[in-house]
Amino acid sequence: MTESVKTAVLVGAAVVLAISAAVVEPEARVPAIMSDQGEAFYPNFTDPQAPRTIEVVDYDEASATAIPLKVQFQQGKWVIASHYNYRVDIGDRLAKTAAALMYLKKDMVRSDSPLDQAKYGVVDPLDEKAGGLTGRGKRVTLRDANGAVLADFILGKPVEGKPGYRYVRVPGQKRTYAVKTDADPSARFADWVNAGLLRIASASIRKVTINRYNIDPAAGRMNNAETTILTQDKGEWKAQGEKLNLPAVHAMAAALDGLKIVDVRPKPPGLADGLRREELRLTLETALSLQKAGYFFTQEGRVYSSEGDMTVETNDGLMYSLRFGEVVAGDTKSGVPSDNRNLFVMVHFDPARAATYGGDAGAGERMARELNNRYADWYYVIGGRDFQNLRLGRAATARPAQPPMPPVNPHAMPEAPPQ
Repeated sequence: MTESVKTAVLVGAAVVLAISAAVVEPEARVPAIMSDQGEAFYPNFTDPQAPRTIEVVDYDEASATAIPLKVQFQQGKWVIASHYNYRVDIGDRLAKTAAALMYLKKDMVRSDSPLDQAKYGVVDPLDEKAGGLTGRGKRVTLRDANGAVLADFILGKPVEGKPGYRYVRVPGQKRTYAVKTDADPSARFADWVNAGLLRIASASIRKVTINRYNIDPAAGRMNNAETTILTQDKGEWKAQGEKLNLPAVHAMAAALDGLKIVDVRPKPPGLADGLRREELRLTLETALSLQKAGYFFTQEGRVYSSEGDMTVETNDGLMYSLRFGEVVAGDTKSGVPSDNRNLFVMVHFDPARAATYGGDAGAGERMARELNNRYADWYYVIGGRDFQNLRLGRAATARPAQPPMPPVNPHAMPEAPPQ
């Protein structure tokens, strides 16, 4: 065999070996950091109906506080487990959230370094050992009926220059990915519930009585008492012949129609049952609960609120009683400061009022039962701006101050139920 032939044979063998190596071990040519790019995060999670719990933990950098929310299927119904098991009808929201997270893939690997996690906003909001207060993401965990984890993500910042992508990391793992997703479950209570509280259409309102006053529980008296009475007929608002600030009145009417629940606090069972049966009997427990929320009693057994009240009469014979209580210190779990406020709602039906206004008495009576059953269990929490719109500032009308109201005894136990 000539030298030239030997050389050709050796070269050919080398080529065959190289090809064989590429076929047998193709991953050897792929950098380790790219080894799982394009794979599904949770390939065994294939049923969007499987989740029975979703936990969302957001992070408030201003207060350095994690804000958790937990939605759970319990005893045949969905509840906000993190907010006193407030019952909600979320429809297919959870299924849509699950579907959006179920199909996530590891589209692009961005980093394997823990030092980059803050930059990408994927620091675990529950990690107490993580240094610094910035760069924490939103953690979303889905669990099945047995509590097993179906999916667990930390959703970070949007990816620069790639609309529709955001940084994502799996808790406990170092690697950060750029992932195409629009999934962004909220940790806000109001985003998971039927947040509309009153839904009083402006056209249905016939009369509004606003009692503005402040209670000084230490001194046992009411201050700055003032009443405004508004009427509406065929879209025209009046205040006993006085000139109105119509934009403020329209803002009040819009707030009655679109009032949103920010949060809830439970009433004691005895108080709730009494309100539902309209046979209220105050006990020490219910009295203390009401006082804590900002509601006080006169010696005659009437209930007054720390920041006034209002009644709204509608054409179907309903009268909504709204009592404005104390400022709520903060979010249920986070303690973040706020100007949110307690609201105590009751509804009364009067067939004579329905006849006067030409409304449907039967529909009004049914609605009153339905609403009182709904409102009985809860002190609602509303936003500060809605409170200001409903209370209708003194500048909306030019009215003289009213005579002093009856003295308040914050420690009294009334013999009669609240009016």
